[in-house]
Amino acid sequence: METIQTEEALREVIGEEIPGLSKKNEPVLNEFAVDFIARAPFLVLSTADDQGRLDASPKGDAPGFVAVENEQTLLIPDRLGNRLAYGHRNILANPHVGVLFMIPGTTETLRVNGKASLTADPDLLQRLAARGRPAVLVIRVQVEEVFFHCSKAFLRSKLWQPDVWGERHKVSFGKLYAKRNNASEETAAAIDEAIEKDYRENL
Repeated sequence: METIQTEEALREVIGEEIPGLSKKNEPVLNEFAVDFIARAPFLVLSTADDQGRLDASPKGDAPGFVAVENEQTLLIPDRLGNRLAYGHRNILANPHVGVLFMIPGTTETLRVNGKASLTADPDLLQRLAARGRPAVLVIRVQVEEVFFHCSKAFLRSKLWQPDVWGERHKVSFGKLYAKRNNASEETAAAIDEAIEKDYRENL
């Protein structure tokens, strides 16, 4: 197995950059990016700690749940969760983040890179409330780079084509816990029921 260790070796495999393509990257949110964000109900937030260890966290809500404060600032509300705070702790250690916005049925995605900070400003929490509850905190992203990504990944995966999805796969956190801790099936079922109750009552 040959490990690629230099950009020169990488270019020998994938070829040279397409001339002019990087010009699609902009330092601000243009009108097309703002419109996309307003339609997006889902994103993946990538963070890293001070050692470069990465985390990618999905976040979602009604379309437009992320507020565009201005052409260089995004406000991402954070809701009730498991409080492990992997991404939050990463932001405290290393502000650099990447955000991938998705719209169901749309095969292009929007990518935003920048620096993030956390705020618990009461006015912002209330402004970004959902289902009668204020946000728990807000992730403010200072935008540095914005660009749209082409459709090939979605076309190859057929992600938005329900006829090829197959049977729904359900992850049982209860069974995962039981397997790791030699617990009973009753314990596994109780954990899964508690999680379903949390889904119903604590979004």
